[in-house]
Amino acid sequence: MEQDRRLAATARLLEVMNTLREKCPWDREQTFDSLRSNTIEETYELADALLDHNMEGIKEELGDLLLHVVFYSKLGEEAGAFDYADVADALCDKLIYRHPHVYGDIHASTPDAVKENWEALKLRKKKRRSGTLGGVPRSLPALVKALRIGEKAAATGFDWVRREDVWAKVREEAAEVEAEMGSQDRERLEGEFGDLFFALVNAARLYGIDPESALERTNKKFIRRFNYMEERAAAKGHTLHELPLAEMEALWQEAKKTE
Repeated sequence: MEQDRRLAATARLLEVMNTLREKCPWDREQTFDSLRSNTIEETYELADALLDHNMEGIKEELGDLLLHVVFYSKLGEEAGAFDYADVADALCDKLIYRHPHVYGDIHASTPDAVKENWEALKLRKKKRRSGTLGGVPRSLPALVKALRIGEKAAATGFDWVRREDVWAKVREEAAEVEAEMGSQDRERLEGEFGDLFFALVNAARLYGIDPESALERTNKKFIRRFNYMEERAAAKGHTLHELPLAEMEALWQEAKKTE
């Protein structure tokens, strides 16, 4: 019965898409190119809902993202290239191929082993001339891209033997940033900061932390505390600009205690 409900909902969605594409002026004029930025925006909105563990928001944003999958499939159908069934079938084929420990006779008892098999199968199947890192999307934000690069390199065995060893690299890169601080060469300083960020991303990866989520949590925490400081200052008839640093620090400590 549950399967029938899912199939009926999918059929309804595809029919709604057909109707919108036929009768809505905005939907009719959309192309692969025009939808791209909207798709990226919807992905970030889903990421926000996931970070907040907002189940209602996750449901809504998943629907918005699913709309884009269906929309691109409709465009592909109109172009005679592929349709929604092709997309779903290709995904099923890919998942079965990349899970030989489930559908075949390969043994993989840990998540790390599964990831190693996944990357090896991706490389073998696509035979990319660009090699292991060729599948990292160019449009990814730098922080996410660094994580993906580290994951793919690690899948080949190019990684720290013990995760604790990564901290020596972090300290090395931090020292190089500090040593470069007196330099007037901003390009070299930028490069050293980049090396430090990359080392920290790898440290997060080795400890099972998503660096993008970790940084966004800190961003939200800072915003929450800073807003508190502004509100408390305003209640006293001041702006933060008018307060000495010591008073701002006191407000910051107040904000921390409210959490």
